[in-house]
Amino acid sequence: MSKEALASTGADAPQGADNGVTNPNGIGLFRLVTTVITLIVGAGVFTLAGDQAAGGASGGAIITAWSISAVGVFCLVMTFFALSRVKPNLKGGIYTYASAGFGDFLGFNSAWGYWISALLCTVSFSALLFGALAYFFPIFESGTNLAAFIGASVIIWFYAFLVSRGISEVTLINAVITISKFVPLLIAIVAIIFLGAFNPEIFFANMQTGADPELAFFDQVQSAMMVTIWVFIGIEGAVAISGRAKKSKDVGKATITAFVCVLSLYMMVSLLSMGVMPLSELATLENPALAYVMERAVGPWGAVLINFAVSLSLIGAMLGYTVLTSESPFEAAQEGVFVKAFAKTNKKGAPVVTLVVTNIVIELFLLTWLFPDSPISYQFFYTLSAGMILLPYLLSAAYFAKVAFTEPELFRGKLTAPLWCWRILGIVGVIYSLFLSWASGAVGLTLMSLLYLPGVFVYIWGKRERGEKYLDNTVDRVVVAIILLAAAFSLYLLISGTVVI
Repeated sequence: MSKEALASTGADAPQGADNGVTNPNGIGLFRLVTTVITLIVGAGVFTLAGDQAAGGASGGAIITAWSISAVGVFCLVMTFFALSRVKPNLKGGIYTYASAGFGDFLGFNSAWGYWISALLCTVSFSALLFGALAYFFPIFESGTNLAAFIGASVIIWFYAFLVSRGISEVTLINAVITISKFVPLLIAIVAIIFLGAFNPEIFFANMQTGADPELAFFDQVQSAMMVTIWVFIGIEGAVAISGRAKKSKDVGKATITAFVCVLSLYMMVSLLSMGVMPLSELATLENPALAYVMERAVGPWGAVLINFAVSLSLIGAMLGYTVLTSESPFEAAQEGVFVKAFAKTNKKGAPVVTLVVTNIVIELFLLTWLFPDSPISYQFFYTLSAGMILLPYLLSAAYFAKVAFTEPELFRGKLTAPLWCWRILGIVGVIYSLFLSWASGAVGLTLMSLLYLPGVFVYIWGKRERGEKYLDNTVDRVVVAIILLAAAFSLYLLISGTVVI
């Protein structure tokens, strides 16, 4: 589901009904499709046109990146859908797939990566929120100055207080998010198409040359790939509502239909923007880029509409993500994956320890906004967030491929497509996840290894608390060695100046 809506749904919905089972009080196909679309589409759609241009990609490279992601993300979507059917007992979140397939330690790392990715979403949302508010209140400048830092800190701690009082369902907020996202997007698409703002000459010129003409085509595609995975973060939640369907056979139809609709929406925003402004100009836009595209297309009211919509959406989204970032480690601690303290709740049943710890970590990232001449921005944090979730995606896809080849009997009567189709989907999902890991680049891999390193010590701490063995097999030790070596090498690269953030 989207980075906003994933949080606002709270706990995972029931999963794994058989194909023949119906739920008379459940959701029909149409509502199922619209719900899944709402869950996937996030705030990134308002910035993707500028972000892809800023990476130096030409229009041809951007279309290539979308094509690769269309195949890869579809395989991941169907992976999570199939796992919800063949392994309905694994209800502990995305990290349980890694644990079931590859052991406790890799399961922990999947949970750790998912948590860090989620809290980095909050940091990224904060930068985008105050960047949008700066259109109305110039005091926030680019969205990452002292005023923005104070504003973001007030919001995250206020939301933590609200959640600690027992707010776990934010369906009203989710409804506001949905309206604030889709109405302006539809207005933008209609306005660009029907008000004559789309210029074919600009579009075809952009197809040939990007903002950085010296950049090799393959590197252009690589730079655009991380944007495409960012806007699709949350796909694992698209099947979380499968247990609420009136007809369980509709879940697959709804998932595929919603995916095609979302992909079409993203591509329309991306491609139509390239018909309004040259990529060299799109690359220099402040966020949210769509606001300034609309300003060029229809005048100032377009920018006001988009900035207001983004601000309203993100204010709600940050509350939703306060729920998510507290629930994720809380559930992991309940299953014995995180340290015991993360499972503590107050009288209202809220996971207060995870709320406080999560916000402290978020504050540490927010402090980077105050570094003199810091290049750290919204894009920096969402690239990290997208990078951190790649391991959970990779391990989930690998687990599904493993199940497809080693437990074929589980597929009988639960999924209609032939077994060989599911095996291909699993393999392509693994390849796509590996490709994205490579596409994150040297800086991304460097910083990700440093973010995974503290998790090793948290894992050992949790195991020692419970008197359980840890790192007692070859696979776990090899993984630890890789993390330690990668982190040490990354520190060397940063200290020596070989890699610059």
